[in-house]
Amino acid sequence: MARIHRAIVSVSDKTGIAEFCRALSRLGVDLYASGGTAKLLRDKKVPVRFIEEYTGFPEMLDGRVKTLNPKIHGGLLALRGNPEHMKTIGKHGIVPFDMVVVNLYPFEATIARPGCTREEAIENIDIGGPSMLRSAAKNCQSVAVVSDPADYPDILAKLKRNAGNLDGETLAELGRKAFALTARYDASISNYLGAGEDGKEPFPVTFTAQWRKARPLRYGENPHQSAAFYADIILPGGEPTLGGATQLQGKELSYNNIVDIDAALQLALEFSTPAAVIIKHTNPSGVGVSKRRLVDAFKKARECDPVSAYGGVVGLTRAVNAETAREIANTFFEAVIAPTYDKEARKILSAKANLRVLSTGGEFRWSGDRSYEMKKVSGGFLLQTSDRHLLDPKDLKVVTRRAPSDDEIEALLFAWKVCKHVKSNAIVYAMKDRTVGVGAGQMSRVDSAKIAVMKAQHPTQGTVAASDAFFPFRDGLDVAAKAGATAVIQPGGSVRDAEVIAAADEHGLAMVFTGVRHFRH
Repeated sequence: MARIHRAIVSVSDKTGIAEFCRALSRLGVDLYASGGTAKLLRDKKVPVRFIEEYTGFPEMLDGRVKTLNPKIHGGLLALRGNPEHMKTIGKHGIVPFDMVVVNLYPFEATIARPGCTREEAIENIDIGGPSMLRSAAKNCQSVAVVSDPADYPDILAKLKRNAGNLDGETLAELGRKAFALTARYDASISNYLGAGEDGKEPFPVTFTAQWRKARPLRYGENPHQSAAFYADIILPGGEPTLGGATQLQGKELSYNNIVDIDAALQLALEFSTPAAVIIKHTNPSGVGVSKRRLVDAFKKARECDPVSAYGGVVGLTRAVNAETAREIANTFFEAVIAPTYDKEARKILSAKANLRVLSTGGEFRWSGDRSYEMKKVSGGFLLQTSDRHLLDPKDLKVVTRRAPSDDEIEALLFAWKVCKHVKSNAIVYAMKDRTVGVGAGQMSRVDSAKIAVMKAQHPTQGTVAASDAFFPFRDGLDVAAKAGATAVIQPGGSVRDAEVIAAADEHGLAMVFTGVRHFRH
């Protein structure tokens, strides 16, 4: 246990600070605060002493120097059980501090603002705050390091329950949390400064990031592998993510569940209308959209390949209602992810006790933030910007004698969105509101074209075909034509484009080039 007698308070985010400090004062804690924080507390009638009154040094250099003083750090770092330490600080008029309440200048929020200048970014690099956090955290067996306003209620409850004392487990956890904060803070500064003079270079000289452990997993991809799930540090206003989702019911998530649920979420984010995707082993087994009803979209997705849908993962772009929940419950699925679920839907799905039901709690949409993808390889990792390319219909280049009809264009754009999320080599046959056949992950494109036909549960006559990369030969195009596809969308760019275009004309197909490839390895 550590008795809290004195606290230093210096916060940028002043949410709840007056109430917290008033409660500390009533518990007998003497408060010392830096300029802006001290002024706020005095305005709120909270007893507080300005730090500069204690140190004898005024804040200087436009606030760059406030707490960088031996009378501060000596009082934080002195070991309470070391007589020499206590004698030394006493000799120099230093009092021991038992709590630090500090949060940092909003560096991340500053650099995220459009038009942020390098000068603004530099001025929002906190020096004194991290220094106090680190000093206090190093001595966390005696000093409580309060770095998150969300912890205020819990800390006050423990102080009241324990006559102004905090237990060792709480002190240790607060210290760990402080070091995690300073590590993340320094990482964001390092990444920014390594990203060129304007901070806009997407790949800094060194790249550092931080995740929090969301949950341990029973095992990894296979039972002999161990694993845990680490989530992004969630910032307000971002897009829905698996790391920010809430599991409402069902068995513990497995490694493979998480991989498939994320694949479902990423594909679902492509659609602004009611849409349903079903994922099996990271590939879509079926996708459907509807202009009105989510249940119709789900039925279309399931009908594409009901055999593969069994044991899959469902992603839905709208709040799940009772009629959609009933349809989901008619098939065995591992997991469902959607923005929300109404009361009746929750009741229906709760009957499937093992079904993992997740809610993102927000509209399915991409944010405008830059997003990265990482892949570990031996001796390093690959970092790339996420594939957020949105195809503008105006950018389609008609390369055949026949141009696609309006209905074919709508179907081609739908198929293109789905194809982007199918493992390469990828071929998708589709109508304008549903997939008909999906060929994924083959070593040759012509095999993917054949497998997509083989997998189709409904006739492929009258569909359109999408290919994630160019046709290297005409054989894949010939398979699509034989299957009854009337139009094709592909990136183009092959040395044999002329041969493939000639084949399309030969079959009477319309074909458009996107100029963009969507490999997914």
